[in-house]
Amino acid sequence: MATRLFEGKAHASYYQKFRFSPPQEIQDLIFSYMGERLTKPYGFAVDVGCGTGQSTRILVPYFEKILGTDISPAQIDEAEKADDFPNLTYSACPAEELPVDDASVDLVTACAAVHWFDTEKFLKEVDRILKPRGCLAFFTYVPDMEVHYKDRSEQLTKVFSKVQDALDPYVNDKVYHVKTGYKDIFDAIPYTDKKRVEKITVKMPMTVAEVLGLMQTFSMYQSFLKAEPEKAKELVVATEQRFLEILEVSTTEAKVELWMNNVCLLASKPE
Repeated sequence: MATRLFEGKAHASYYQKFRFSPPQEIQDLIFSYMGERLTKPYGFAVDVGCGTGQSTRILVPYFEKILGTDISPAQIDEAEKADDFPNLTYSACPAEELPVDDASVDLVTACAAVHWFDTEKFLKEVDRILKPRGCLAFFTYVPDMEVHYKDRSEQLTKVFSKVQDALDPYVNDKVYHVKTGYKDIFDAIPYTDKKRVEKITVKMPMTVAEVLGLMQTFSMYQSFLKAEPEKAKELVVATEQRFLEILEVSTTEAKVELWMNNVCLLASKPE
């Protein structure tokens, strides 16, 4: 059964505000891979574990029909409020039980989500709904993030690392898949036409406020907040203060760069 850690309305609201779309580097990988195996126009894409829709919206220009699914009604509600595309719909449902016909889908995506699913059941469901030669793309960022700004990158990254250390006791066991770059999930994909691309480094301009907001979307922060609300809030305040001290600024609108490593799994169902 899928793990459910993104259910609350407040968490979904943060998710909508601070989570970002998949980087262009990953989008290019996916559509290049698809382009070698399928012919346009592409018909139907399903984005599973879509959260508030950041990874779903990127599919809109490429497909006649897109479905975003998530087990959390609160996440789906936020996604629906943010979107008004005629070819995009959302559904609250488990990743392992998708409301989709057999052999009807050209592409299944999942952004920073597959590790929460029941891998065996989910991959069987993906195989059920994919057309012959249909593709899957599962991708995620990995935890070794760095915060960069001129000659202060080392100091800023140390602060962010301390945050991750503080949250470590609240990390769910399934995050193991992320830490190992989805190796086990890749091995479980039953298709021979597959590849795993790692160390996709993305440099994202962000404000300090956005870095702090992103931190609060993490499942381990939400678990910390639930267990020890005052300490969790103090962690955010202390981190903000240290960032501002190092940057020698007084506003959280100050710009930095968040460097993230990503991994992407690509595969195609045989004919």
